[in-house]
Amino acid sequence: MIEVRAKKRLGQHFLKDMLIARRIVESIGADNRTHVLEIGAGTGALTQFLLNNSNILLKAIEIDAESIGYLHRQFPQLDVIEGDFLRYPIDTLFAGEAFSVIGNFPYNISSQIFFKILQHRNRIPSVVCMLQKEVAERIAAPAGSKVYGITSVLLQTFYRIDYLFTVEAHAFEPPPKVRSAVVRLTRNQIQSLDCDQEQFVRVVKTAFNQRRKMLRNSLKPITADTPLPEPVFDRRPEQLSVAQFVELTKLIEKKLSILTPSV
Repeated sequence: MIEVRAKKRLGQHFLKDMLIARRIVESIGADNRTHVLEIGAGTGALTQFLLNNSNILLKAIEIDAESIGYLHRQFPQLDVIEGDFLRYPIDTLFAGEAFSVIGNFPYNISSQIFFKILQHRNRIPSVVCMLQKEVAERIAAPAGSKVYGITSVLLQTFYRIDYLFTVEAHAFEPPPKVRSAVVRLTRNQIQSLDCDQEQFVRVVKTAFNQRRKMLRNSLKPITADTPLPEPVFDRRPEQLSVAQFVELTKLIEKKLSILTPSV
């Protein structure tokens, strides 16, 4: 059994329940040869089970010097990358081949991790991660939910998201003040959007910045004084599915192109 240190860094608490750790690793479903990157290996709670799976070709990225030293001692066969995932050049990993991501994501940077994963979505077919329960519920929420928001839409555009199970605070050392959950992201078939992707992101973010308002009002930073008679603009952002946000973006692009025709 690996050592579990009562240590907290970057808002992260270390998992001590090995039954939960095994269950998380099994959720990645590596039945064939699979490249896997573990983000924030910490004390190796997940690492030991990942290394035991002969189908997994593992690399771990870790920023904490004490954890790096521990991982080298405990798992000398492990390829440990010393660095920050948010800053690390993803293109250099696994010789350009696709890889899955797994990890106990630090609560305070989980959204940043997801946005980087989105940037490299065509190389990352699946993600299994543990994060704060409220964040997990948010990214998995369907349209119409009160917690459906920016990360829900942007992640669900390119991934199917499954809320797998809840993890109680006593599974960690030290115990966090919040509950955690494990989710799985699986890449869908969408390769590109039927609209300008940058404009799509802008529409989604602008709409949810004032989520209590109707789209006619919340989207004014984009549409300005453009007439918006269509019924969709009477709705609130949480009422729109991913596909409807794509159609909304196309509609706005059409309106703006009419007002500012190309020369």
